[in-house]
Amino acid sequence: VQLQASGGGLVQAGDSLRLSCVASGRTFTSYSMTWFRQAPGKEREFVSTTTNSWRGEITSYADFVKGRFIISRDNAKDTVYLQMNSLKPEDTAVYYCAAGSGSRRVDDYAYWGQGTQVTVSS
Repeated sequence: VQLQASGGGLVQAGDSLRLSCVASGRTFTSYSMTWFRQAPGKEREFVSTTTNSWRGEITSYADFVKGRFIISRDNAKDTVYLQMNSLKPEDTAVYYCAAGSGSRRVDDYAYWGQGTQVTVSS
């Protein structure tokens, strides 16, 4: 599956951004879609994931984004979104989307988007 992330930019603290990730090549609904991020000099870290299930969409968040970020997916458009609100300077990173199992481990993902830069100024 091929992934294309977009929506990053330069914003001020407290602002909002919405990232998008469009998938192509395989059945989108069969994958959990996950956002990771990587700040300069740091390891890539889990942000949020969404999984289709018979109960509906199941989502999970890293503690540092709970209450501020919202992940969602539009299966008709093969797209996953990350709505980021109340952004902080420490949210500055390259954000990556990935398709896989829904794990929080980077090594569990074989399919990655190219990343989109988010910069939050104070």
